[in-house]
Amino acid sequence: MMQTTIHTLGALKAAGYTPKSIKNELRDNLIQTLKSGRPSFPTMHGYEHTVIPQLERAILSKHNINLLGLRGQGKTRIARLLLHLLDEYIPVVAGSEINDDPLQPLSRYAQDLIAEKADDTPITWLHRSERFYEKLATPDVTIADLIGDIDPIKAANLKLSYADDRVLHFGMIPRANRCIFVINELPDLQARIQVALFNILEEGDIQIRGFKLRLPLDLQFVFTANPEDYTNRGSIITPLKDRIGSQILTHYAADIKTAKRITNQEAEQLDHRFCKVHVPELAKDILEQVAFEARVSPYIDYKSGVSARMSITAYENLVSTAERRAILNSETQTVVRFSDLMGMVPSITGKVELVYEGEQEGSAFVANQLISEAIKTLFLTYFPKIEKLKKRDDKTPYDAVLSWFYNASAFQLPDEQGSALHEKTLLQIEPLKDLVYKYQPHVASEDLPFLMEFVLWALVEFKQLSKTKTADGLSFNDLYDNLLQGLS
Repeated sequence: MMQTTIHTLGALKAAGYTPKSIKNELRDNLIQTLKSGRPSFPTMHGYEHTVIPQLERAILSKHNINLLGLRGQGKTRIARLLLHLLDEYIPVVAGSEINDDPLQPLSRYAQDLIAEKADDTPITWLHRSERFYEKLATPDVTIADLIGDIDPIKAANLKLSYADDRVLHFGMIPRANRCIFVINELPDLQARIQVALFNILEEGDIQIRGFKLRLPLDLQFVFTANPEDYTNRGSIITPLKDRIGSQILTHYAADIKTAKRITNQEAEQLDHRFCKVHVPELAKDILEQVAFEARVSPYIDYKSGVSARMSITAYENLVSTAERRAILNSETQTVVRFSDLMGMVPSITGKVELVYEGEQEGSAFVANQLISEAIKTLFLTYFPKIEKLKKRDDKTPYDAVLSWFYNASAFQLPDEQGSALHEKTLLQIEPLKDLVYKYQPHVASEDLPFLMEFVLWALVEFKQLSKTKTADGLSFNDLYDNLLQGLS
């Protein structure tokens, strides 16, 4: 790395600086990263054997990249992580609008300055954190925004003719010279604007209001696109696709373990929580399973995708639900309860696109349906199958629990009661505690109430118990008792 204490062109030459394109920069640093055994994209989980090898091949090939995938698959994060493969600092001609390399100046300003001051030309240093430009493609983006336009105020102040190229105001792309430039949602960009990118990608020259400027811009382009956009809003025109070296398909996490790593990494870690909140691993599994259920739900538009942000915000709401209860009870620590899963509903309803059937049922119904499906899916990995229909003399592991509810009056679980009282209330159901310990003998004591509630909710889902929402919580009842009450 060059010494950033160098401040003149002469000192830079004496230090042996040689220009390097951004694509070569990325390539050389990636090679060093691979040789060292370090991960090239360290926070991208689940892509180790799919997306990341393709990205590495594209960088080694010095390609511009198009990341194609549904929302919430980390496309923008990948683009930002490319910054770590850049040199820490690069030299720039001081005052240059387009980050001119001191030994390969492009702009009229830099060329005139070097001609005037020669080796005394002032040099500044650009940190890699400042070498990332991002533009969201929207229908109102203009060529002036991206490429540039004539600046009449500059012409008036400098008393220049419009025929003088010094009146030009450079757009975002020239200003991102020697940087990573990301265009998000590329299909939303109007076709005529996409055409303006042709020569920049292939030849490096740009044209502004009749000025044909031979500027071999040095850029690493990264485009992102959502397959949904190809039918709903627009498309990437074929000649532009032809000029993008590599198109890489992204995807969602393939399993719960990977999804949990992503959620834990991205969820807001609030250091100023009022109290310590313990989240059982089962609660995290159910939360992630909700997203998996959503991606196959007949109520949800699968083409729109279900973003990983749904799981992240749902986790934050889950913890906040427990924290709120602890605040109300003046507790310094608490444990997430099964009923706290209902606190995730607002995070689910705002993150899914419903099809017609889902709109008819309503977003709250769909969210609760997803939680129900997640419970039923994961229950079988913890406990024996619950048979909905059985012969009269058949014995099941749940008979003692069901018998307890048959002989007991309504069992109430208030939402806001303190942790000690909540646990004491659940432990009244002795057969339920015995069942949990039988099939999950190594369960931690702090997770026991959550698993006991898990069994109760599953018995409701499999039509063995009934559950009623009361003013301050939930009431669990024998199914037939509840049926008789309804008839009466």
